[in-house]
Amino acid sequence: MSLDPSSTVTALHTAGISHVVWIPDSHLGLWEAPLLESGRPYLIRATREGEVVAIAAGLLIGGARPLAVMQCTGFFEAGDAVRNIVHDLRLPLPMLIGVRSQRAFLAGETRDNCPSFTEPIVQAWQIPYTWIDSERDSPSDLITALRSIERSHKAGIILWTE
Repeated sequence: MSLDPSSTVTALHTAGISHVVWIPDSHLGLWEAPLLESGRPYLIRATREGEVVAIAAGLLIGGARPLAVMQCTGFFEAGDAVRNIVHDLRLPLPMLIGVRSQRAFLAGETRDNCPSFTEPIVQAWQIPYTWIDSERDSPSDLITALRSIERSHKAGIILWTE
């Protein structure tokens, strides 16, 4: 079973995510209607990706279980916030990064360079990560990835193939 927007939102809820803090892109934005309809996880929109990280960190400190969600280019923009939250404060923040054009990149069908930089940047930040492909992976794969981040007591990233 693949991960459509509704099953993704159900998986987030099942994994115990309390809030989705995000700036949606064209792919991840498809989750908005199911998020609003279900009301759980609670949806919080930010204005910049660094703000996504800061809001999610504040929720985490307050005892919530947020997920910071943004696209790869936004992750690049949020670098200083990520560095501070993950390495200075050592908060176990889960993040989901949409890797724009990843499928087309793997097929050699795009000039978009975002996919070529995303994984190396995540590796340079020394943040554990896993890949999820909504066309290949199942809701249980997403739940497993989120629970793995939680059990690690460290920040972790899910790279979401777009």
